[in-house]
Amino acid sequence: MKQTSLLDLAVPPFDGATFEAPRDADRLGHQLGAVRDQLLRVDGWCSLVELERATGYPQASISARVRDLRKPKFGGFNVQRRRRVGSPGTFEYRIVSTDARAV
Repeated sequence: MKQTSLLDLAVPPFDGATFEAPRDADRLGHQLGAVRDQLLRVDGWCSLVELERATGYPQASISARVRDLRKPKFGGFNVQRRRRVGSPGTFEYRIVSTDARAV
């Protein structure tokens, strides 16, 4: 599957009952790009706390953007989740390639 770059989208196609494009599109687009870039940059797994420290965005927003990254309209990334060893209440995330090429 070809991954869509957010840079290719003038306004990412966010939607929903509470979404207001003038107020939300840029903010959510920046969040999505920051979370995506950090997950692609890191060699390994990241927790929400680590992503919060790296991006400056709150964990609830990061969690929502991680879910967005899995959607085809936001690139259809293969975002994996697992429980962190030694900290069973903490999940960590990474983006892996969907084919033989490195992401």
